[in-house]
Amino acid sequence: MSRTPVLRAAVVGTGHRAQLFTRGLAERPGHLVAALCDPSPTRMAFHNRLLADAGRPAATAWEPDRFTDLLVKEDIDEVVVTTVDAEHDRYIVPALRAGCRVVTEKPMTVDAERCARILDTVRETGNSLTVAFNYRFNPVHETVRALLADGAIGEVLSVHFEWLLDVRHGADYFRRWHREKRHSGGLMVHKSSHHFDLVNWWLGDEPREAFGYGRLGFYGRAAGERHGLRRDYDRAHGAEPAADDPFALDLAANDTLRALYLDAEHDDGYLRDRNVFDGPITIEDDMSVLVRYARGATMTYHLTAYSPWEGYRVMFNGSAGRLELEVEESHWQPPLTRVTSTAGALHGDTAAEHAGGARLTLRPLWRPPVDVPIAVAHEAHGGGDPRMLDALFGPADPTRPADTAAAAHPTATERDGALALAVGLAANRSFETGRPVRTDELIAARKTA
Repeated sequence: MSRTPVLRAAVVGTGHRAQLFTRGLAERPGHLVAALCDPSPTRMAFHNRLLADAGRPAATAWEPDRFTDLLVKEDIDEVVVTTVDAEHDRYIVPALRAGCRVVTEKPMTVDAERCARILDTVRETGNSLTVAFNYRFNPVHETVRALLADGAIGEVLSVHFEWLLDVRHGADYFRRWHREKRHSGGLMVHKSSHHFDLVNWWLGDEPREAFGYGRLGFYGRAAGERHGLRRDYDRAHGAEPAADDPFALDLAANDTLRALYLDAEHDDGYLRDRNVFDGPITIEDDMSVLVRYARGATMTYHLTAYSPWEGYRVMFNGSAGRLELEVEESHWQPPLTRVTSTAGALHGDTAAEHAGGARLTLRPLWRPPVDVPIAVAHEAHGGGDPRMLDALFGPADPTRPADTAAAAHPTATERDGALALAVGLAANRSFETGRPVRTDELIAARKTA
């Protein structure tokens, strides 16, 4: 009797988000995490403990400078990239050239030059690159897409999309490497690429032009002093002024955060708990963007990173009515400085302490509004993470078929990654120049051959 071949995987970047993929691959008998790659031996050791907990063998540990050797010597079939965003192309390109299937966390990359390099490599090699846009797999978002595709509001003419990060979640981008645009592309790239991909996917359309304004108005030293919020410390650990600061993160109080970051500081010097009201911070915290699509629809988009509550509102105006979605991930945040999640999560992996509700309303012309039934999960990014893992790697239980709804639509390709990135890059350039920016000035997201 023949056996299903086991695919040998490498996980590159072993921080917080990589836990999803290490555990997900370990749960699937057709996959083996054969190698880990990270500057920190401490973080790789943490991920090997995850593998041991799942009853799987330890992966070999590799330094980033030896990544191409890793691919050959470990006979790697698939690579998962979860590094700092600006480093994605460093691993995507050689993995594609080595014939590996590649899955990368969003955003695909952070600038036009790196994006072109990735797109060119996909075209040259014909190999597969998938961008892990987990929000596509949220059942609520799939319901929205189905209603729009079925013509529930006719032709979509405009979209208004507001995303609010509360002061627990939003502040976390200003504590860590994301606070420098050269690493993350700013929130327009790192965070909003999720939302831009959703709108591209919901509309089945491509962005053509963006105009916007962005500023650092809440976080950072100047704003913190102006609003009376700044305390005098560089990083929270060991700092007396941070002890009761609601904007500080207590790494030592959480086993996972301590193991992944505090215990790993001697490896690479990375500080996970910087003061959000101190520098250097080169990203914005309040951004407003207008986007025009190829078929004429427009989107107004606003991202706030310092809100009292967390969630989003998206409204579609069409020739036959209007569709409105509101999701309240948390309706307020208490001033706690400790993270209780065993995954060290601050970013939607677990449900917020004060999770709220959700409502999807269809308002047709000349008829009463209809509340569309939806089931909302507040953990695992709205239920998207496990369904995305099924779509990427198959079901954890091979006797159980994968979620048919999740499998019904394709995962995001490198082209989808480029189109989502294009909106963020155009918005960033518009912040600088004060003029509308065409996406094709930055990225030519041509179809692969």
